[in-house]
Amino acid sequence: MKITKDMPIMEIVSKWPQTISVFQEFGLHCIGCAAARFENLEQGCAAHGIDVSKMLKALNKAAGEGK
Repeated sequence: MKITKDMPIMEIVSKWPQTISVFQEFGLHCIGCAAARFENLEQGCAAHGIDVSKMLKALNKAAGEGK
């Protein structure tokens, strides 16, 4: 896995812009939020009631596609 649950949300989006659609699909619209700069993926998922394992799989799939 390239992306881990302890990575900051903005780091994920910066390195793999193609993951933005995954964040949107899961209802994690933190991209423009100030909290995304210091909040990691696990914290963001917990705050929004999202299964971090499922989201990680989707994010890594999107990152692997390298669109």
